[in-house]
Amino acid sequence: MSFTKSLLGAAAALALTSGAALADPAIIFDLGGKFDKSFNEAAYNGAERWAAETGGTYRDLELQSDAQREQALRRFAENGFNPIVMTGFLWPTALETVAKDFPDTKFVVVDAVVDLPNVRSIIFSEHEGSYLVGIAAAYASEGDTVSFVGGMDVPLISKFACGYAQGFKSVKPEGKVIVNMTGTTPAAWNDPVKGGELTRAQIAEGSEVVFAAAGGTGLGVLQTAADEGVLSIGVDSNQNYLQPGSVLTSMVKRVDNAVYDSFAAGMDVPTGLEIWGVANGGVGAAMDEYNAELVSDEMKAALEDAEAKIISGEIMVHDYTTDDSCPAF
Repeated sequence: MSFTKSLLGAAAALALTSGAALADPAIIFDLGGKFDKSFNEAAYNGAERWAAETGGTYRDLELQSDAQREQALRRFAENGFNPIVMTGFLWPTALETVAKDFPDTKFVVVDAVVDLPNVRSIIFSEHEGSYLVGIAAAYASEGDTVSFVGGMDVPLISKFACGYAQGFKSVKPEGKVIVNMTGTTPAAWNDPVKGGELTRAQIAEGSEVVFAAAGGTGLGVLQTAADEGVLSIGVDSNQNYLQPGSVLTSMVKRVDNAVYDSFAAGMDVPTGLEIWGVANGGVGAAMDEYNAELVSDEMKAALEDAEAKIISGEIMVHDYTTDDSCPAF
């Protein structure tokens, strides 16, 4: 059985002891918690898989506020953890400061880019995976309206929304995609009640499939969609099992593999920028026993065709983070 130590809150971050093994890795989960059943939990699953397979140990921390970022990184580095992995797009400022002070420590950031010689930056082509689930939504809906509920209103989440809309409109060019964001602060990641309210409003406007990219808020979206008898689409982790027969698919983002791979590499983790997309299995549409009855042969064929064309370059999915004039909106 693997042994992990969890640190909860600012006080715990200060209590890191100096006796840690130099080769032990560490991970800091972003706001929303490691059991959000989405982005952070995918990272946690990768760490746990590494621990189970190797018998290794690691230290982890769940952030309670943005103010903890630099302090937590610095404490882990001072105590010899290597590599140190962090999840989320809000890390660059803290990481740039700390990584310069600890040049012999390897840092891995998921969803952000920091150009330093001891930093591995992993970003995902979420727009490509979202394009695929947009196609699925088009095939699953009888009418011409679907929707999207995002968490915090930031370009990264609009990247999901834009790809989803582009995929949907590749099948139904005259269709409508309703887009709502939950909020403008980190609290938007953990508000399932608001997620449910937005979902009901979208259903009232005719949405038949709701895609949630909202962390813990998305759990309210999936639950409400199931209660109202419409389909939903999960995100980051495979969420098909949460509402069997109601979740059409999930736009999986292999954060688990990013963490597992980084832990496995240890102090030899590669540095530099990496982009994980459809071509290298970084993103995709989840298929399993929980959504098998919802996915038609025609839908599967369309998804396989789109995947091949994205890989070949025949389909170019718009990346909102590089150009915020999304053609599908």
